[in-house]
Amino acid sequence: MTDLLQQAREWLMTDPDPMTRAELSTLVADVEAGGDSRELADRFAGTLQFGTAGLRGALGAGPNRMNRVVVGRAAAGLVAHLQATSVTPGAPVVIGYDARHNSDIFAHDTAEIVAGAGFRALLLPRPLPTPVVAFAILHLGCAAGVMVTASHNPPADNGYKVYLGDGCQIVSPADAEIAAQIAAVGDLASVPRGTDIEVLGEEILDAYLASVGRVVGDGDQATRADLSVVYTALHGVGDSVIGRALVEAGFSAPHSVAAQAAPDPEFPTVAFPNPEEPGAMDLAMAVAEDVGADVVVANDPDADRCAVAVPGPGGWQMLRGDEVGALLAAHLLGEGRAGVYATSIVSSSLLQAMASRHGQEYAETLTGFKWIGRIDGLVFGYEEALGYCVDPVHVKDKDGVSAALLICEIAARAKAQGRTLVDLLDDIAVAHGLYATDQLSVRVDDPLQIAAAMQRLRLAAPGSLGGFAVTSVDDLGDGSATLPPTTGLRYTLDQGARVVVRPSGTEPKLKAYLEVRVPVEADQPDPGVAVGAARIAAAGRLDAIRDDLRAALAL
Repeated sequence: MTDLLQQAREWLMTDPDPMTRAELSTLVADVEAGGDSRELADRFAGTLQFGTAGLRGALGAGPNRMNRVVVGRAAAGLVAHLQATSVTPGAPVVIGYDARHNSDIFAHDTAEIVAGAGFRALLLPRPLPTPVVAFAILHLGCAAGVMVTASHNPPADNGYKVYLGDGCQIVSPADAEIAAQIAAVGDLASVPRGTDIEVLGEEILDAYLASVGRVVGDGDQATRADLSVVYTALHGVGDSVIGRALVEAGFSAPHSVAAQAAPDPEFPTVAFPNPEEPGAMDLAMAVAEDVGADVVVANDPDADRCAVAVPGPGGWQMLRGDEVGALLAAHLLGEGRAGVYATSIVSSSLLQAMASRHGQEYAETLTGFKWIGRIDGLVFGYEEALGYCVDPVHVKDKDGVSAALLICEIAARAKAQGRTLVDLLDDIAVAHGLYATDQLSVRVDDPLQIAAAMQRLRLAAPGSLGGFAVTSVDDLGDGSATLPPTTGLRYTLDQGARVVVRPSGTEPKLKAYLEVRVPVEADQPDPGVAVGAARIAAAGRLDAIRDDLRAALAL
């Protein structure tokens, strides 16, 4: 207890933030008075680790939280890495931020440390989407980029995402090298800071939106204007950017969900600010029902992901990330976009079949756009967690703005032909068979539960799941000729089914990704009936696999 209190008092002497100093002082006083020490102990139980996802965690005082000390040390470690890798002095580094608590403060601290190290610190003019940073790195020839965001995490969190000069998120060994430099940072007060910070003007957003507009080109303006779109930013930074992108491309202004349009770090209308979470899209779907919209589009709070909902027989329904990925891929393949089509190991294998049918190369990567974005010759990449890269020449990361614009273009063309996005998905199923995916996601309080569940699966692999025999098991920790090692297990089942189990990289969740393939009867006079029958069969198979897997996980 004495050591813990001493660590906390030493932290108080170095913390430049009056808010976290006051918070920690209260905790220390409570413990000194004989109160519960567990919260204070957790703050100093370790150091928030810097990795390929940068930093992400709960806000608060102490080394195991996101705060100005931790962020300052991360910035100092990054600039030390740039110096150690012989980046030219004075090279630009761009820093962006979203509208979460302290994002602007963390961004300004980073800019000061970048400037103090002799680099040119470029700060985005206001809270903007993450893909604007990824774009700015390539557009301005930057040596690195930082985005302060926790994406779709809960309100109490924030994060710190790092890109290098290739415009991609960091991967090994850069993550370990930066982490080593962070560990070597001494007294934060001795780290040089500069005031020569260049706040970029709106021209950087203008350039980004011009590149986004080129994704859809000069289409038929009347067709675009006829599409009725409902949009929600989920209290993030996307509302004005998406609205402008659509209008400048010739679409009618979207019906914005007013209660979720303005940035709000408390995310008051949703339990989790993630369009994948149940209930997150309810307000948008209600607006869509009221206005008779054709499509609903949503972004997560930093607008690098894109969700889509469509009307159906039972009301509005979300499209799965794999379905949106298939629609985007079908459009690009149909337009003759040549190159590599890529997705992650947990996404549907349908993309491989589609690329092969069109004579295009396919690549599979580990999860995350830090891998997808760096594929040579990439023309389209996506992952099932609502991330899509439709313009890798300009943004080598997932981009919820350009993806939203392109899905609206696809929906507008379909509407002009009296068809819908669901009809287009039926076309894909008729051509390739129905590839149906689903997830089992288990949130835990103790991350050790995840490790224990993974170990149980390694020691006792199920012989069958949902009545389908397990034909092979791959421990992804062993790596392969094409994939680096990662924590996860992949089960291949008969009849083309597949299951991948892995821990989430950003949240305390164990996630399982399920896929089944069901043939579509070619001799049916009505293709829609045949696809509907396949969907019913697929849903039953997925339910059976999920039930058996849940039992095997024992969580």
